[in-house]
Amino acid sequence: MSEKNRQIMLGNEAFARGAWEAGVTVVSSYPGTPSTEVTEAAAKYDEIHAEWAPNEKVGVETAMGASLGGARALSCMKHVGLNVAADPFYTAAYTGVNGGFVLLVADDNGCHSSQNEQDSRYHGRSAGVPILEPADAQECKDYIRLAYDISEKYDTVVLLRSNTRISHSRGIVELGERTEREIIPYEKNVNKYVAMPAMARKLHVAQEERLAQIAADSCEWDINDVQMGDESIGIITSGIAYQYAKDALPDVSFLKLGIVNPLPKALIRDFASNVGKLYVIEEGDPFIEEQIRSWGIPVTGGKDMFTIQGEYSANMIREAFGEDPAEHDVDVSDAPGRPPLLCAGCPHRGLFHVLSKKKTRVFGDIGCYTLSALPPTSSMDTTLCMGASIGMAHGFEWATGSKENTVAVLGDSTFLHSGITGLINMSYNGSKGTVIILDNRITGMTGHQQNPASGKNAKGEPAPAVDLKELCQACGVKHVVEVDPFELEEVERIVEEETSRDELSVIITKRPCAMIVKQPGIPMVVTDRCRNCRMCMKIGCPAIEIKDGRPIVVPERCVGCGLCARVCPFDAIESTGKEEK
Repeated sequence: MSEKNRQIMLGNEAFARGAWEAGVTVVSSYPGTPSTEVTEAAAKYDEIHAEWAPNEKVGVETAMGASLGGARALSCMKHVGLNVAADPFYTAAYTGVNGGFVLLVADDNGCHSSQNEQDSRYHGRSAGVPILEPADAQECKDYIRLAYDISEKYDTVVLLRSNTRISHSRGIVELGERTEREIIPYEKNVNKYVAMPAMARKLHVAQEERLAQIAADSCEWDINDVQMGDESIGIITSGIAYQYAKDALPDVSFLKLGIVNPLPKALIRDFASNVGKLYVIEEGDPFIEEQIRSWGIPVTGGKDMFTIQGEYSANMIREAFGEDPAEHDVDVSDAPGRPPLLCAGCPHRGLFHVLSKKKTRVFGDIGCYTLSALPPTSSMDTTLCMGASIGMAHGFEWATGSKENTVAVLGDSTFLHSGITGLINMSYNGSKGTVIILDNRITGMTGHQQNPASGKNAKGEPAPAVDLKELCQACGVKHVVEVDPFELEEVERIVEEETSRDELSVIITKRPCAMIVKQPGIPMVVTDRCRNCRMCMKIGCPAIEIKDGRPIVVPERCVGCGLCARVCPFDAIESTGKEEK
């Protein structure tokens, strides 16, 4: 193949390319690291309608509707997003599809950007759908194309599982052409698509039958690759774990699985009979290992040799097999530490400075602002899941009988994702609490994706913007106030007033993310009026540091937002008047 048909791609970009080549026309997702770039890349193809849904449940429902309409459809999410989408996903696994439907989920082994580790293979097995797991960027493209063929051949949703390393690693991908497909005509069939109890019982039988057929057929699929080497050791593995194991033990025998549910039982039995000692190497839970053991196949080593937690590495596998990993180590002792911080100029910093100063109890949520739980602001008490801040504040109020100096805080995208129903619940059930919505005009945490309040769609085109104030009022909240979070005195006054109010209230802090709206760019400077009180250090700005025992502003990092000048009690910080080049 010519060089122009080969390209270095992220795994996520390769997924999107494969979807385009497979003739996908509808993609509906909610951004979530490490899956976000799939939908971003898909939005660049004119033939694909790509959209950001308010949450993952809506994304799956939209894709399922497109499938019934006869088109090939895709919905992408991170592992915790699959929890949100579980309701439609499990029933769609019963009803089957019309046009091919693939649900792509990216797990986050090691909690790089998530509040938990979760093995999504269990969702797929519990729902009763086939699960494919690629091991590199080329397979990301190839497997998603195959997933659509499987989906339509076997009348099933297909779960395509990725993880942080597969999604965010780059590799050479051979490109193909798009296969245009005619829309499959929709035919009304209540016995198939209306999952009432009488129908669902029959659909469950059909689901089990197709899984059994896939298990038998997949023994012949090329994505399950037997690589015989030293037959004294045989390793069954899949996905990114295959890459680590192959690097660590290149000479042993491998069964690399491309489908991990249902497992190709006959193929596994045959492989096991041809090797001496059988090992199973898989990140996450012993999903494959437990099934193989349940068949009575002896497994020499699995999770008794490896942890359930975090990511694996070639060195971890070498060490488990008795090799010295030291000769393969890379010295990273001089690498600087990079603790997570809110960006210079972040609009959230002003609010959390006030909440920290007032020692407010903060029920937090999922977003950039979760970092406010860390010093120096240390101003967040809880983070559970998307939208939970509101429900938890409501429950706390009813348990303690008090809402004094307590708030629920969440971002605009998170509020639209799953905070609206919590606010309705507070209104309906008589809460007197205070909710703060951080409206920074974007979904910042996952890399600046649009949302229903930002005024643009996934392709960057103008779109209607939800008015958050009017929405809150429509939910039954009478007291809704908007404020610039950098106006610290006003923020403090409003927080005191609203948390003291004997009625439900909402505060909306309105200031764009510093990364999407250019700040003045004129850095600040600490003058000789500084008395070294270090109040400026309490806002946690990465542009301010201590040098020779005193605070300074590093001009290369400063965006000139001026928040440090607002908190300085001695007017010792001022603008240089010169834009940093």
